Parts: sequence; structure tokens; C-alpha cells
Amino acid sequence: MTRILAISDPGTLASALAVLRSGQPVAVPTETVYGLAADATDPAAITSIYETKGRPRFNPLIAHIADIDMAKLHVQFSPLAEQLAAAFWPGPLTLVLPLSETSQIHPLATAGLGTAAVRMPQGFARDLIAKFGKPLAAPSANRSGRVSPTTAQHVAEDLDGRIELILDGGRCRVGVESTILAVNDSQLQLLRPGGIPVEMIEAATGKVVDRSTPPAGSTAVIAPGMLASHYAPKARVRLNASEVLPGEALIKFGALPVEGEDQAKTVMDLSPAGDLREAAANLFDMLKQADASAPRGIAVAAVPEHGLGEAINDRLNRAAAPRD
Repeated sequence: MTRILAISDPGTLASALAVLRSGQPVAVPTETVYGLAADATDPAAITSIYETKGRPRFNPLIAHIADIDMAKLHVQFSPLAEQLAAAFWPGPLTLVLPLSETSQIHPLATAGLGTAAVRMPQGFARDLIAKFGKPLAAPSANRSGRVSPTTAQHVAEDLDGRIELILDGGRCRVGVESTILAVNDSQLQLLRPGGIPVEMIEAATGKVVDRSTPPAGSTAVIAPGMLASHYAPKARVRLNASEVLPGEALIKFGALPVEGEDQAKTVMDLSPAGDLREAAANLFDMLKQADASAPRGIAVAAVPEHGLGEAINDRLNRAAAPRD
């Protein structure tokens, strides 16, 4: 049986460190989503993550670090990468950077690439990494391809009995995964939209971010979250819905009426006020709630593409993608 401990309890940090040092993963709250964390330098611990999630081993993992000094042991920072770290760390931004000669991040966590994805999280997760003293690989704490967890209960629904410990830090504030950027000298490429809008990155750096990422379905998986079908509930997802079919669950946005919503199995609104931050924080929880109603499908109304809407639509497109 999986234990759930509140991060506010005095003994929780020691309990988490004991499990991590034994080579096993721990579900940890971050500001984005709950992560399934294990020692990024230990191949057996990383293998436990892949086995627990059923995650393809060609899909790399983010190495979470406590501070810039820890990051520089493992990856090489250009002046532009330094600028991004100063502006957005700790926070929901992941940088894909060349591995350093001193890096001990295991190739299983990088999928054998010459780069590593690194992020400095906020809050308890960062404290845990600092005490552990090594980077923690931490994909979302759920079965691979399913909806990402934003509460400890979400983790338990997916992984109860498969891991030893879940740390309960309440609901995640951001609610979608980090933005991932590849930094190539003075060039920035968006690999995954996320909790930091691209517009903020461009404003902070004065650089135009290249959005020409590999299309959904591409075999070039060079960062987490790039698989075509991902974040998927059991029910089929139908996007940009202007009407609801009988028996479908409806997720709408901005309190706008949708034709036929009186026939929906359940109706939820990502943000009645049309606030994209609120919508991002609610997205995964509402997908899970909609799925729990056992609908014939999930109809999702249109969400604007600007700001955090880019990350929301990325997750919805992958949730709706054809599945194997």
C-alpha cells in the first residue's frame, strides 16, 4: 500500500530521502504537476521510473536541480542560458543544454543524447533536491500517456500500490508542465509550450523563439512531452466543439454557451472569467473529472492560443491525437 505524507509533517522530508536513497521513486509536488522523482545519476533508479510509468525509454527525462551550481556540474551554460536561468528560475522553465564533461546524469535519463533537460523547481521539491544532493529525474507521476496529476489524489488513482510514497503538497499552482527550450548559442527553439508563455521569454531576452518544433507524430523525441498521443483520458477527446453530442462530457471556456450542453453528461468551465492562468491550473483536473463520468466522449470548446493558451492547446491536441 502506498503511503501519502503531507509535506508539512516534520518527518516527511526524512522519509522521502530514505526512499530516494534506496533507489526507488517518490511522487513529489511541484508548482507545475506532481513528479515521479528518482536519482538522475542511478540507472536502477531511473529504470524504476520507466517501469512504474510504462514510459518508452527513448523519451528523455527532465533532471531537476536545486541551484545554478548544481546545474553547472551537469550542463554547459551559454550567456543566453544564464540570462534565462536568472529570469525564470526557480520556476516552470526547462532548458535543454549540452552535457558537461563533469555530468553524472545517466544516459538512461537523457535517452543517450548529448544534451540534458534541466529545471529548477519552486518550493518543497527544490528543498528535497538540495538535501538529496543530486539531480532528481522527475516526469509526471502517472502512467505514461495519461492525464498528468495536479493533486496527490490524482497520483494515488494512477500509481497506488506501484510506488512506496506520495508527498502531498496540495494542488499544483501552475497546473501544466514546464515550458521546454533548446538553447543553441544565441538561438532559442520551443520544444514544448508550458507554464512560462513564449511572449514572456521573448520580452525577457529580446530574442524571437523558434516555434518550428517537430510536428505531432514526428519520431524526433528530443525532450519530454513530444509524443503525439499524450496527456490522454480514456474517453476520446473532441476539440473546438461548437456543439455537444448526447452523452458527451463538456469542458468549455469563458462561460460561453455551447449548443446542446443540456444533453451533456457533465459540464465544466476551465475559467468562467476567461482567465488562461485559471484555465491552465484546472485543465488536467477537469479532464480527469470529465473522464470519470464515463462519457461517450469529451467535447472541449475552443481556447485562445495566446499566452498560456498555447500550452493548454498543446496538451489538448496531444490528448485528442490518434492512439495506438
